[in-house]
Amino acid sequence: MSRRSSRLQAKQQQPLSCQEESPEELQAPEHLQTRKRRTAEEIKKREDGKIAKKHQYEIKSCWPPTITGGVSPCIIIETPHKESVTTDFSRFKKYRFRNLFINPSPLPELNWGNSKDVWLNILKKENRYAHCKHFTSLHSSLQPHMRSILLDWLLEVCEVYALHRETFYLAQDFFDRFMLTQKNINKSMLQLIGITSLFIASKLEEIYAPKIQEFAYVTDGACSEDDIIRMELIMLKALKWELCPVTIISWLNLYLQVDALKDVPKVLLPQYSQEKFIQIAQLLDLCILDVNSLDFQYRTLAAAALCHYTSTEVVKKASGLDWDSISECVEWMVPFASVTRKVPVKLKNFKKVAVEDRHNIQTHTSYLDMLEEVNSGVASTAPGQLSPVSTAGIITPPKSTEKK
Repeated sequence: MSRRSSRLQAKQQQPLSCQEESPEELQAPEHLQTRKRRTAEEIKKREDGKIAKKHQYEIKSCWPPTITGGVSPCIIIETPHKESVTTDFSRFKKYRFRNLFINPSPLPELNWGNSKDVWLNILKKENRYAHCKHFTSLHSSLQPHMRSILLDWLLEVCEVYALHRETFYLAQDFFDRFMLTQKNINKSMLQLIGITSLFIASKLEEIYAPKIQEFAYVTDGACSEDDIIRMELIMLKALKWELCPVTIISWLNLYLQVDALKDVPKVLLPQYSQEKFIQIAQLLDLCILDVNSLDFQYRTLAAAALCHYTSTEVVKKASGLDWDSISECVEWMVPFASVTRKVPVKLKNFKKVAVEDRHNIQTHTSYLDMLEEVNSGVASTAPGQLSPVSTAGIITPPKSTEKK
């Protein structure tokens, strides 16, 4: 036998001899591998248990009973806890509402998206933009009636320049949220803040927004163009460029559309009566002048106004809110609704505005007189509040025929 063949035979016999001599050593790696696999499975189970416990704890700590009124919204919370903790829930304690989320969505089935996802995104945005009526406590020289005067003036400016209702309500939201970020604002600055809020809102909403010269013109020299530009930068930084709230008028549009909608493909086209819309919108215009309206969420205000002109069944169908969620707001709105019904509602015609878009143009009426009637009929004048309301210090915008 050659030396090469003997070596080959030795190699072939070596594994057999090893298997015969130490079979336990060959079985050891498989045994260790099985044990290692079991250990990995046990670790995974433990980690899954920790994650589940942590998730339950985060939901409970994130939603205290004082916010939800004892109703657990856990069935629809599907986002990580790190997204929800960014909201400062202490600011929402001043709101008077119970059901924070509604499930299922009152929206119909959409052919361009999931209705539940769309609804949840709207609700998230509603909770992201916080407002509070107690901003006056941050400014010692301001009184609640000053806000009413300013917003009434902005309503008049909107009608003069045929701006949309959405533009006004964006400006109102910008003003209220900006005032929460500041301290000791002097009353002489209110008109500049108000007209700057409208200037920002018009650039976001209007197709052909008025020029900055026109916004400075309506103040009759009280605010220059440079003042508006400087204030715009200050406001944008203070608001952290969060400029897309779901306004009250947007909620009203949504509710009326859901109630009247019969053909899903036409969900983006108005299906409701223009007269009905402006009748409810006029009630909301009056309510928003009262600083106490900021006690409620925008969606609750719109639902309560709709309830005054329809029924609770319609409101529940359109908004998903039950009577317990809107009852307090509906009762608060009773004197406003009774005063509003006395004023005739009429669609106004505007140049270069299509007939089907007339209801979306913001109009103005004697809101301050109506608000005075509400306050005199509900309760006596609060300490520090002027009655009748004085409009001194706010320049009335010129009529369209007087514009240069």
